[in-house]
Amino acid sequence: MLAALAGYLDAKSHRGVWLLRIEDVDPYRSHAQAAESIPKDLERFGLYWDESIVQQSSRLDSYRQVLEQLDLRGLVYACTCSRKHLAEQGYAGERYPNQCRDKSRSRHQPHALRVITPGYVINVFDRLQGAYGVNLAREAGDFILYRRDQVYAYHLAVVVDDYDQRITHVVRGVDLLDSTPRHQYLQQTLRYPTPQYLHLPVILAPNGQKLSKQTGAASIAALDPTATLFYLLSLLGHVPPETLRGAPVDELLAWAVGVWDEKRLPQERGIQAFRNAE
Repeated sequence: MLAALAGYLDAKSHRGVWLLRIEDVDPYRSHAQAAESIPKDLERFGLYWDESIVQQSSRLDSYRQVLEQLDLRGLVYACTCSRKHLAEQGYAGERYPNQCRDKSRSRHQPHALRVITPGYVINVFDRLQGAYGVNLAREAGDFILYRRDQVYAYHLAVVVDDYDQRITHVVRGVDLLDSTPRHQYLQQTLRYPTPQYLHLPVILAPNGQKLSKQTGAASIAALDPTATLFYLLSLLGHVPPETLRGAPVDELLAWAVGVWDEKRLPQERGIQAFRNAE
């Protein structure tokens, strides 16, 4: 909700449109219940999106076509390395040593498709976090666009979606900052424009973990929208006046759109929650 609120305010303060996309490209991690509850939660908080909702699960043909283009250009290759194999070789985590890049791998056996990364630094300028550069080939390695279990990777899907939806500004959590050089490289390779990025700090639980469904964070469905918005605006450095405490969500949001200023946002990677939203 913190990221949704910030994205909404950033769009509306610049007289832009704010779009809702359900990123359910991974069928093993996505649940129909979430796709139904997210719009309902946003509406309860007064965050109404412009244009129709886009679901990644309905756009698989678009991802396939772009992947085929990259394949025809000789920019992707089959990789038969499993996570277990890479871990045994000492390459657990995000970094991949490009083991299969120069080897002929049969596409009749289980494989992923990786994109060949450049040996130079991809420089990203973030509106909040500043300059950030990564040599993908050395620091991250060739990354997956199509997984061994026949699922299109988030990195490919989000780049294609942003282009097709004519996205000019992306506001999201700083936990995705490390992915942005990958996205920018794909945009350059596909001759897509690169949006402006703003990566927000994430809310941390008392134990220092990011609040998320993976860490068992509670749903916002039971929270009072007005009190929660007041709280989240305060976390974003936009503390509403006391006269707006308890005000309807539309009044609170109207005030926030009018005063929105990215220079007031905290630059830390994580924000420690300082009280419960009641």
